[in-house]
Amino acid sequence: MKGNRKIIDALNVLLANELAAMDQYFIHSRMYHDWGLHKLYERIDHEFDDEKGHASKLIERIIFLEGVPDMSKRDAIHVGKDVPAMLQNDLNVEFTVQKLLKQTMALCEQEQDYVTRAMLQQLLDDTEVDHAHWLEQQLNLIKLVGLPNYLQSQM
Repeated sequence: MKGNRKIIDALNVLLANELAAMDQYFIHSRMYHDWGLHKLYERIDHEFDDEKGHASKLIERIIFLEGVPDMSKRDAIHVGKDVPAMLQNDLNVEFTVQKLLKQTMALCEQEQDYVTRAMLQQLLDDTEVDHAHWLEQQLNLIKLVGLPNYLQSQM
């Protein structure tokens, strides 16, 4: 099905961000594993898998619309040096993706591509309800119980 060029381009921008999020989660999960923070490792490794799934959905949709997925571009990743920085950097990525998802959904409405919009809604639900919310909770827990207690709870 011949797709709208503006939508394909917007999906490729989203893809670059999802790939960056995937890379960042991948690095952070392995750092947590190395540090013995196994609960954080498991959760962030799960987020890595979710981002891989998001990228896959975007790739499939771009191909369906007869576009070419651009796998060569990625947004910059920000690797944290400690747990609070890592969580904050991951939250910042989610906020960026959230903003792009909403912009692309608005474009889909304007161009009357409701199937792509529905697919993006699923990604937005994951981003807002699952990923960003969990990261905000973790940062709040660090403030509430202190970093040493939080880190102990993640072993």
